Amino acid sequence: MITVHHLENSRSQRVLWLLEELGLPYRIERYERNKATMLAPPELRAVHPLGKSPVIVDDEADGGLGRTIAETGAIIEYLVEKADGRLGAPAHRDAVLRYRHFLHYAEGSLMPPLLVKLVLGRVPLLGKTAQKKIQPMIDVHLDYVEAHLSQHDWFAGDDFSAADVMMSFPLEAARSRAGLDASRPATIAWLAKVHARPAYQAALSAGGPYAYA
Repeated sequence: MITVHHLENSRSQRVLWLLEELGLPYRIERYERNKATMLAPPELRAVHPLGKSPVIVDDEADGGLGRTIAETGAIIEYLVEKADGRLGAPAHRDAVLRYRHFLHYAEGSLMPPLLVKLVLGRVPLLGKTAQKKIQPMIDVHLDYVEAHLSQHDWFAGDDFSAADVMMSFPLEAARSRAGLDASRPATIAWLAKVHARPAYQAALSAGGPYAYA
């Protein structure tokens, strides 16, 4: 059984979604953010030294000794492997490269400016001014995503994959607070398809309140 250490309103929602898509059994340990700082509670450090979510523990791994895995991308790849490659890289070479690119692009390039904008929004006085400077950087990414989705149904190409799962959180964040709107119709349509998936809805029910959904 896989245990997901799930923090409210966090990247770990993607892990629940992928588990639902793959049909892998799991259980959830829920954690709430500190209401003042919005940080993860210290209890998560007992699970992994970084004290962040998502973290999974696969009780069946290593002959029953268990294995703890942190970082969303690493968890996504682990789960795809555990499911014998389902929702992993497609067979076509170009689609494989797109899959790998967006699997890493989500956290490596798209999420950092969104996080900076979130942090700046909590800074008194100068925060709003600084936010205006970061928005053009975000727009470059949103235009890039829009151009891709205008040509492809999903991020790896014609079929839904784990790359779409990885891309969901930053694009939901952008929809919520960083200018993603109807002016980018292909991206909005992609989000609508994602949110309509039965596995996505099941993960929402399992994970509890999720601010970006």
